[in-house]
Amino acid sequence: MTSASFTDGTMETIEQEMMPATPSAPRRRVKRKTWQTVIWLVVLLAITAVVLYPLVWLFLSTFKPNSEFGQNTGLLPENWYFGNYAKVMEGIAGVPMWRFFLNSLILSVAAVVGTLLSSALAAYAFARVQFKGLGIFFAAMIGTLLLPFHVVIIPQYIIFNQLGWVDTYIPLILPKFLATGAFFVFLMVQFMRQMPRDMDEAARIDGAGHFRIFWSIILPLIKPALITCAIFAFIWEWNDFLGPLLYLTSPENYPLPIALRLYNDASSGGADYGATVTASFVALVPVLLFFIVFQRFLVDGVATQGLKG
Repeated sequence: MTSASFTDGTMETIEQEMMPATPSAPRRRVKRKTWQTVIWLVVLLAITAVVLYPLVWLFLSTFKPNSEFGQNTGLLPENWYFGNYAKVMEGIAGVPMWRFFLNSLILSVAAVVGTLLSSALAAYAFARVQFKGLGIFFAAMIGTLLLPFHVVIIPQYIIFNQLGWVDTYIPLILPKFLATGAFFVFLMVQFMRQMPRDMDEAARIDGAGHFRIFWSIILPLIKPALITCAIFAFIWEWNDFLGPLLYLTSPENYPLPIALRLYNDASSGGADYGATVTASFVALVPVLLFFIVFQRFLVDGVATQGLKG
């Protein structure tokens, strides 16, 4: 088929498509119709409303008096009551609310630091160091993900009790510095394996050892993975209930999840649902702020997963 078989209009269209876009002759863009945009926005708003409804209900329920719980399940309170916040800030069991916040903050920050340090070191050993039994140790580490936490509760408690560490933060913090979180180790191992080994070889030629390679080369490059692990470690430790329930007995050492139970303890004269809901919302605020501040790093981490040197 020759060019003569094409019509003049067809040839002109083909030439325009083959020519690169210039400021004087920009390419045509397909515009989305107005009704399609409206439908898309309505669907997104509906999904957003469904997702955010529990959070909005929780916030507005902090202004409900205790008598409305169980009777008014709507979004807005019938009688606005602002005394729940004052009641929560006073604390319970003779302990102010700021002490519960401080205890949770200490445990969460220690969990983040311990998890990042130990998991990064263990992941470097699995991903960048060749040693005998590497596959066996790595398989054993992955196998711990299949081991329920309830299986090791009694042996761990016996050990910590014999060491005299019950009612202290040591049983809750020490395991984080021993790379017991197989999920975090596995996540960092997969991230490190994507990096080319040419950097390690070049560093060894310059006389760098494993610690220098880990600290100066690997650690800065796995920043997205570190921040992802930090977010999960912080949220999981902030919301942990079973661990503090097992090892802490003094109210002044309780974190927020255990303190929330005190507001709903029927043995203390009845459950105060207004204070419970308000304390739950107050405890949720730091997690929301922490996620909002660092969520952009999650996006960066996902974006860099497909990049290889």
